[in-house]
Amino acid sequence: MPVVLDGKHLTIEDLVKIARHNEKVQLAPEAVERIKVCRAMLEDKLAKKEIMYGTNTGIGEFSEKMLNDEQVKEFQRYLIYNHAAGIGEPVPIEQVRAALASRINVHANGNSGCRPEITQTMVAMLNKGVTPVVCAKGSVGACGDLAPMSQAALLLMGEGEAFYQPAGSPDTKCRDKGERLPGRVAMEKASIPIPGLQARDGLAAINGSNLLTAISALNIFDMERLIKQAEIAAAMTIEALLGNMKPYTAKLHELRGFKGAMATADNIRRLFEGSDLTTGKMKTKVQDAYSMRSTPQVIGAARDAIAYARSQVEIELNGVADNPIFVPEMKLTLTGANFQGSPVSLPMDMAGAAITMVCVMSERRLNRLTNPALSQGLPDFLAHEPGFYSGMMLSQYTADTLIVEQRILSAPASIMSIPAAADQEDFVSMGMNTALKNTQILDNAYGILGIEFMAAAQALDFRQFTPGKGSLKAREIIRKHVAHLEVDRPLYPDHNTMKELVKSGEILEAVEKIVGKLK
Repeated sequence: MPVVLDGKHLTIEDLVKIARHNEKVQLAPEAVERIKVCRAMLEDKLAKKEIMYGTNTGIGEFSEKMLNDEQVKEFQRYLIYNHAAGIGEPVPIEQVRAALASRINVHANGNSGCRPEITQTMVAMLNKGVTPVVCAKGSVGACGDLAPMSQAALLLMGEGEAFYQPAGSPDTKCRDKGERLPGRVAMEKASIPIPGLQARDGLAAINGSNLLTAISALNIFDMERLIKQAEIAAAMTIEALLGNMKPYTAKLHELRGFKGAMATADNIRRLFEGSDLTTGKMKTKVQDAYSMRSTPQVIGAARDAIAYARSQVEIELNGVADNPIFVPEMKLTLTGANFQGSPVSLPMDMAGAAITMVCVMSERRLNRLTNPALSQGLPDFLAHEPGFYSGMMLSQYTADTLIVEQRILSAPASIMSIPAAADQEDFVSMGMNTALKNTQILDNAYGILGIEFMAAAQALDFRQFTPGKGSLKAREIIRKHVAHLEVDRPLYPDHNTMKELVKSGEILEAVEKIVGKLK
């Protein structure tokens, strides 16, 4: 069923359907009407020679330069040419699809001033599998993601490049599933008319932080799934270390009041259901180490940070991010800075740091599983013949190096502004850097959690009691992919397999079938 874009109700889940699963999109009829009304107002103002930034003036440092009628006609083409100035490899198809959907939803509010043909062409590109080739780097996250969105806008003139995936092709999960073609050829193959650019059209196609917001939306979706898997891994490790169950009592977290901690504690209790450790008959420590008993507080804090980031991203997905903004009902042209990416980059910096924090705790639990001084009687490094075999000693090394990279990547990009455009654009969000580094943070997180899962499964294999039903199901899924470590073997295939297993969400989906949907 198509996702209807009306400017106000686009969710992260909708964006995932469009970006990753090729869900069709359509503009709401009332949105089409708003776009037409706004365009009529803009054309009336043009006829009256009213000054409008980026329409009949230059942009940036050239905003005081007025354009004559002939220049107004040609200006949008050169605007796109000079802003298509990115660098690097193409970003994944799913991210560009999400950015196009985000930009369409901005237009649907009826404040951007472009012709309806521009928006409808973007809709057709999504529905017919034409995805612009967009370089990963070049945006400073203010005035919008101008460099990447300009590469996308080249297709509106029959230029640039595109990946072409005809309707009915499989889910878009990587860029190599599309045929890379010149833009005009891709549009012709998809039978999409090329609209060209008239006054305002080019700037309306690029003037928002749509790519950094789209990537952030996809990252939020993945972060939320990762958090639930971190809770499953934590539950397995805590059981393998004969953890005390009291730190996960609901009342404890209700007394403090943080929503994230209450949700995490509830999830962990559900994962523990059926465990011999919940009976009180097994001997446990009075107090476990922080990396065990602080799990609800730490993962819960990450939950709260990511929930805030989600709220900010969804506001941006449904907001008006242009300059200028046209208000037809008031006959107004408003110049401002709604393109500024800071409202997204700042919370997303925090979300990335939250994932790193969760990974740091995961590595500390991994250390307790492998360290004979801390592992509650487990074999040294989870090896069957310690000293002759080293077991998972080196797995911790791998997790450690990923943690260090996470910490480097967690430096906030939102405070790294560097001036541009002769100091006219003297504060920028660097939100695209936030989006790119969060993608790397997530990639590392899959590996770190995968190693904890692998170690926890190994540790539970050594224990002689019945774990909780969540831990049992998770171990069952892990064993479908990675065998118990009986004798030493090269571990890199296992590490990579576990990383892909976490990324796939297979453990989460299987566990939720047993314990119910995690919060």
